[in-house]
Order: sequence, then structure tokens, then C-alpha cells
Amino acid sequence: MEPRGWLPLLLQLGLMWPLEALSEPQLRVFVVPHSHMDVGWLHTVQESMQVYVTDVYNSVVEALTLEKKRRFIVVEQEYFRLWWDGVTSDTQKGQVRQLVAEGRLEFVLGGQVMHDEAVTHFDDQILQLTEGHGFLYETFGVRPQFSWQVDPFGASSTTPTLFALAGFNAHVISRIDYNLKEAMQDTRELQFVWRGSRSLSAQQEIFTHVLDQFSYCSEGFNWDGEAIFPGTSPNDMYLQMQIPVTKDNIQIFTSFLVRNALTRATWFRTPHVLWPWGCDRQFFNASLQFANMDIIMEYINSEESELSLSVEYATLGDYFRAVHSDQVSWQVRDHRDFLPYSSDMHHAWTGFYASRSGLKGLARRASSLLYAGESMFTRYVLLAPHRFLNPAWGLQQLQQLRWAVSEVQHHDAITGTHVPRVGDMFVEHLSTGMEGVHKLMASIIQDRSPAHSGPEPGGHFAVVYNPLAWTVTTIITLTVGFPNVSITDESGHPVLAQVQPSKEMPSAYDLHVLTTIPGLSYRHYSIQPSRSSQEKTGEPEPFVAKTMQFGGRLRRSARQVGGSLVPVNNDCYIVFLDLDTNLMHSIWERQSNRKVYMTQQFMEYHTNSDVRKGPVSDNYVFTPSGAAEPAWEAVRMEIVEGPLVTEIRQYFHRKVNDSEPTFAIYSRLARGPQGSDGELLCHRIEQEYRAGPLELNREAILRTSTDLNTGRVLHSDNNGYQMQRRPYRQNMWNTIARNYYPMVQSAFIEDLPSRLVLLSEQAHGVSSQGNGQVEVMLHRRLWNNDKWALDNDLTLNDSSVVHPVLWLLLGPKTLTSGLSQRSGLALQHRPVVMLREMNETAHRGSWNGSWKQEAVTLPSSVHLQILSIPGWKYSSNHTEHLRTLQKDRKHEAKADLRRVLLRLQHLYEVDQDPVLSQPVTVNLRSVLGGLGSVVSVEERSLTGTWDMKMMSRWTWSTRDPHHHRGNSSRPSPPPGGPEVTIYPKEIQTFFIHFQEH
Repeated sequence: MEPRGWLPLLLQLGLMWPLEALSEPQLRVFVVPHSHMDVGWLHTVQESMQVYVTDVYNSVVEALTLEKKRRFIVVEQEYFRLWWDGVTSDTQKGQVRQLVAEGRLEFVLGGQVMHDEAVTHFDDQILQLTEGHGFLYETFGVRPQFSWQVDPFGASSTTPTLFALAGFNAHVISRIDYNLKEAMQDTRELQFVWRGSRSLSAQQEIFTHVLDQFSYCSEGFNWDGEAIFPGTSPNDMYLQMQIPVTKDNIQIFTSFLVRNALTRATWFRTPHVLWPWGCDRQFFNASLQFANMDIIMEYINSEESELSLSVEYATLGDYFRAVHSDQVSWQVRDHRDFLPYSSDMHHAWTGFYASRSGLKGLARRASSLLYAGESMFTRYVLLAPHRFLNPAWGLQQLQQLRWAVSEVQHHDAITGTHVPRVGDMFVEHLSTGMEGVHKLMASIIQDRSPAHSGPEPGGHFAVVYNPLAWTVTTIITLTVGFPNVSITDESGHPVLAQVQPSKEMPSAYDLHVLTTIPGLSYRHYSIQPSRSSQEKTGEPEPFVAKTMQFGGRLRRSARQVGGSLVPVNNDCYIVFLDLDTNLMHSIWERQSNRKVYMTQQFMEYHTNSDVRKGPVSDNYVFTPSGAAEPAWEAVRMEIVEGPLVTEIRQYFHRKVNDSEPTFAIYSRLARGPQGSDGELLCHRIEQEYRAGPLELNREAILRTSTDLNTGRVLHSDNNGYQMQRRPYRQNMWNTIARNYYPMVQSAFIEDLPSRLVLLSEQAHGVSSQGNGQVEVMLHRRLWNNDKWALDNDLTLNDSSVVHPVLWLLLGPKTLTSGLSQRSGLALQHRPVVMLREMNETAHRGSWNGSWKQEAVTLPSSVHLQILSIPGWKYSSNHTEHLRTLQKDRKHEAKADLRRVLLRLQHLYEVDQDPVLSQPVTVNLRSVLGGLGSVVSVEERSLTGTWDMKMMSRWTWSTRDPHHHRGNSSRPSPPPGGPEVTIYPKEIQTFFIHFQEH
């Protein structure tokens, strides 16, 4: 949420001129009561629950129960669930069930939070929706059918695609670029049918409503005041409180509401006006709210014939049913998104793409850990017996992390637009959840394998798990305290490895191990200090890498460059480093036999900190004072070379005499096996960066400059799901910031021969400010004297050091387009390494018989998006579930541990690759055979609550009837059959029922 002003009383009085009757059809004004409740922004979740959230639900339920005509919509399930589970009485529960059954209390969106759309990964969007929808269906037997994405800072085209898959009939957004919204209002185009995916096309279109310029707040109609948090003055509660409605002032209120409704009506094509009533933290005294509005609405409706206008309380469903019944033919919008978002000419909301970079990284790591933990637990439970681990406890650990990852997707969480103590809450919840899943993983390992040791104590036993459903060949890195080690695999055979001094821990060593792991499978290694030279057994030891040091080089404006180059190579690339600058000089890409000149350096945008001198950058907006400037004066370099990995270490010093670098690039080229097994490993340059601590009012970028002729055209992703073309646009105001876009997982620049792909571990801002350039904003540290920001502690004085990771792919489009999706997943879901200290009592090879495993392997164009035991207690049969809810609510059903949630995703667009873009047929019984015997397969909606045979979404008439593939061309598989066909960019969700032991 952002600060806002309130309509002065004088303006309300100025709207009291006589009302003229309308010649148009009578307007129906749908007053939709709501309270916007941020799950962490200025206050923690617990503070909000104590101060106002509990009162909102208590008083709304009471007010609706007293008067049949009243309505209310509920959005954020994290808050509702906390209230339902921890506050409500049996009487209140009964009242809520009745209100829900009557359609007077309606759940919209239904996720744990109202998620951000710019910097969230679509896996996590699906997770938080699934968590909320599962709770609502299990508790009430209802499934949300309308979205309410009214506060995220821009709108992604991934979201409507996901909402269509979840069974939604209509989608509401609000924050789009100010001048675009104005133009859409003028042409009455705020409503349209959005086909969010160019591959799925009409199959997943959704009717979309953009809130007009008044957004989701109804200024001038708030009678319950301001919620008072600890430390604020009680007088503040009167700041937003309106005077009560009386016969003396009712004309003021009615005139204002009617005039506002008439204005809105001119922007839409049907005689139905959506009038959101509420705003942030409102309705904590719902009886007072409704009592005043009842009087106004009754008065307006008494004048209905004269005004040609009526008003009624409504849910979102009531409004959309009215619009749908009009059978208007709507325009179609393609897969373009609404990013970036600018609220006015000076404020481009592109800073939050990189705000709180450390939290963005933690959120993605937590999500990846959860992904691995889900499939590891599923495999463990299905392949019982369980000797020591209680599955109920395991589910509890996963649930805790599911909720923490869901929570941080909130539009004031992962965006970094919250106060520091709220950030501490997000970090605490994520860290606690991750700790629980780490304990679960350790318990699974312990339960499945006896302790193991080598001939002497002091070493480690490493279990490495591959959470992807493909065979992965990669290099894992372990940190050890000794340079002379012996490493063997599960069969006792020596393993190819390399040891070198750690880059940032002087007393530690990095041990690189080449490993190949089948899908959803484990490898096991023992690592021990090797014996002294006199006692050597003749077993090979890991190669100790050689380190070459290069003296510091100063940055100068004019100099000879490229005179002395040092090559670093593997089977795919030769990277040339310039000893005149200690910077990268060029890359020779072997497959296309093309040399691309490429250099990388850290730069910073400087920002104004005084609001009296012009616009400032803050958590939300990016307002640079000018072009980026180099952020370093000297750079030194090391090259650490070995048979598996060569690492280039470049240290950038802000000042020549600084002992510690402010920035660093650690680049790795790996050498692995030839052929397809090592293809992904060979075709990437892995880079980890160090950035920070920054000076105040600096925004740090990594700029990669090439000789590719790109015309400043950038491609960046929507939520890791699909790519968007981003041509450079000149603007009269704030051109630099308005050419920044979110990069959640990937971006690329290209010319005809070559493409340079950047794959990211976490969300960043990305831009192409010059031909052949791509820059990534890594970190921000800001402070300004804006009073509102200071009063609310909403500054971004982030003095942390961050370590983001990017992988670079360079090559012809035919190569990179095929590899980039799988490489992005390989980065996101790297093998999980679990270390245990060795135990003297065990003996070598004792795990061999207890780790029998069959791989789960999918075709290369299909990704196992989730394999999970959700632990839901509801029946898959809707009628049976409703009967159970009506019959016995006190009975606590047991979690179904044999029902597995499976979600598959086709990675490629419809025309992206001649082979990989083809539909793929998968036999689930065969693929999942290694987990147990598949009894039945049910295709479900995205969040699992609909049986796809029963789900029927609304159809909307469009001006473009061309449906491309659509539903009609998809052959219907046999009901419950194991064979499924997945089309380009499709996401299919299933319940897989496994046989009991």
C-alpha cells in the first residue's frame, strides 16, 4: 500500500449541485464492502490481529447476521484462518457457515495473501493459492471464483493464466500505468478478455476488470476511524472518521456517492458500476459502518425513479454475474503484461524489483528447500515402513514452511516495501520453517540409512538428493576444514573431486565433487581426512587447484586494453580475461565459432535524498539522479584452476586503499562428461556476486556490455513462466527507471547470430540502457527526508552484504532456447546436500541394501512442478465432501497419506523449438512406478479443489473468435487413465492415489 490523501469536506460540499435525470438505462451500483488487510507492511501479522483484524471479522459477522441485505468479501486467508482457528466461538462458526452458504460472505482470491505479481515466482503464487483454497474447501466446501488483485504494483500476464487454471471466472486488477489507465477510461476499455499465454490462448482466457482511477478505496465513507496501534496517539483514530449520517447532512453523502457513481459509469460499457466500499484496515467497527451506509442507500433508492440509479450491497460475484448476463462482445488482450507501473510522471515503481535483496534470496531458497522436502517426504511415506519418523510430524514441518513461503509472497513482503521489524518477522518465519524441513530431511536420512563411518572418525557422510525428475550431472560444493581429503561413493570407489581454498573463508576449503544423480534419487559420499604421506593407501586424492594471483589494476578513462589476454576454457567456451584491466574481455562460443566481446563491471545510480530538491528513490520507486557511474577504482584478480572447475575471482575496491572489496564476481567454468549428460553443465558460466555494504543513496548494478547488436531490446520473464519482449522506450520523464523490468528467473538480449541469457536465483530489476548492454540491479541502500517514510520507518537503509547468483548462457538461439528452461530449473533446484558427522560404530557400505531406489524420470520438455502429500482431509468427491461437512463437523478426519498432489508443466512455447515444443504423452503409472503402485489418477484444477470433469468456467463473448488450440482440440483421456498429454506451456494438476501397503 502507498500513502494517500483524503477528500476534504469542502470538496464534498462542492458536489451538492442538483442532479439531472439520466437518459441512459438505469444504473445498478454494486457497493462491495471490503477491508484491505496487508499481511505485514507497517505492522506485523500479530500486531494487526490484535489491533484490528479480529475486530473486523467479529463485527462483520455480527453486522451481516443482523441484516439480510448486507454483504462482505474476504480476501487474505492467512488472517481469516488465524481468526477461525484461534478466536471464533462455535456460535460464530455456525454464523459464518450460514453466511457463506447464503452467498452474503464471499471469499475472493482465496490465497493466503494477495501476492505480488512482479517479483514472485509462479511456483510460489500457486503454492499460496493452493494453501488458501485447500483450507476454504476443506472447511466450507467452497471454491473462490473471482480474483481481487487490487494492490500489487503492476500486473503480470502469468496471474490471469493461473487464475483461469484455478477455476476463476473473472479477474480484478488496479495498479497499471497512470497514463494507460486514463486512456482506457476515455475509450471505455477497462474491461477485456485477457489471454495471458500465447501458447494456451483462448483455452485459458479470463475476463479482466481494471479498477478505475478511484482504485479500491471509497474516500468519504469511513465511519469507524483509524485502527490504533501501540505507540500512536488516540487522536489519530479521528483522522479518517466521517461524521455520522443525519437528516441534516444526508444530502452531502448521497450527492457525493451518486456523482461518483455517474462518473465511473462513463468509463464502462455496461450499466453496472462496481463501487468498492472500504480501504486499508477498515470495518473493524462494521456495525457503525453499515448503520451509516444503510441510511444513505435507503435514501438513494427512495429517489430511484428520479435518478435512474439504484444502489445495493453486493459481493464481487453479484457484480460479475450482472455484467456477464449482458452478453457484451469484449475486446481481447494478448499476453502482454502491465509492467512496469508508474503512478505519475515522476514515480516509476521499479525500485522494489531489487529492494531488500537479501530477503528476496532467502524467500527463493526457502521455496527451493520446500520443493525438495515435499518430494523427499512423499517418496519416504510411499515407500514405507517408517521405522522412526512419524508422518504426522513430517507433515507439520512441511506445513510450517508452506505457510512461511506463502506469507512472504505478499505484495509488501518479497517486494521489500515493509518496515524493518516486519522484515524480521518474515525472516524469522522463513528461517524457522526451513529449520523444520532440514530436521525432517535429516530424520528421513537417518531412518533410511544406519550411521556410516570410515576407518577413522573426523570425517563426514554426505547424502545428496536430486529433487528434479531428470538425471542431473553437476558439481556440488562442500566446505571442509582440511585440504587433504579422501572421498568415496556408496560403493567405496574413489570419486573425481577438486579441493581449493574457500573464496571468503580463509581457514576453510571448497571441495568440488562431480556427480550424476537420477531423478528424485540420492547419492552418498564419505569424506575423510586423508592419511599422512607415509601411510597412503594409494587411493587417489582430490586434485588441489592451482591459484594464480594478478595485481590490482586501476580504472582509468583512456588506456590500452586487450594487449594481454588470459584464456579460461571448457568444452563450450573460452573466456578471455584482460590483464590490462582485470576485467572480462570476450567469450569464444565454440558451437557457433563466434567470439563475442563482453565486459562486466559494477556501477551505481546515485539518488537524491532531499524531497525539497525533487523526486527521491525509496522502497517502491526508482528515481536516479542521472546515468550510472562506475562504483570502483581498482580491481584485482585470481584464477583458481583445476581439472573440474576453474574459478575466476575478481575483487572490486571502491577506493584504491580499501582493504575489503565492496563488490566481487566469482565466475566458474566446469568440465564434465561429454554428451547430453554434461550439456547443461558445460553450457553455463556460473557467477556469484558480492555486493555491499553500499554507501547511502546508492543503487548497485552489474552491467554486462557486449558487441551484440540488440537495438536496446530486452526480453525478461513474467514470474519464471513466460518471456516478455521489452523494447527501449523514450519517455519525457524518468526514462532510465521506466525501462527497468522485473527478472524473476531469466532475461536475455540477442542479435541474429547469438543470444546472451541470464538465469537468476532470485528476483532482480533488469534493463538494457544501451545497445548490447544488459544490467541487473543487485542491491539498494537509500535514505531520504520524506516525513511520511520517516514517521513509518519506511526507509531502505540496508547495509547488508548480499551474494546473488546468475548463470550466463551464450550461443545461437537454437541452442540457448532449448537449454535455458532446463538450466533455469537446474539453478533453482540444485541438489540438496546433507552432511552428517561419521560414527565410529558403523561399518563401511552399511547403507547399500537400505537405499534401493528407482528414478522418477520425465521427458526433457516436462517439469515435475510439485510432488507432494498435502495431507488434505476432504474427499475428492464433491457431493460426498459436502455431505460430510453437513453431517459431522466435530469429527476430525485423518490426513490422506496415499493421495499425492502431482503437477506437471510443459516448459516450452508452442513455436519455440521444432522438437521440444511438441505435445508430450506421459504414462503416470509407469513414470511413478518407483514410488509405489498407482491405483487411480484424477485430473484436478490448479489448486486441487475442482475435479476437472466438473469444472465449468464462464464463457465471454469476444470480438476475436480465433481460439487457436482451445479446449476443443484437446483429446479427452480415458477417465482416471494413467496416460496424459501435455501441450506447450500447459500446467496440469492431478491427484494420484497409491495403493496401501
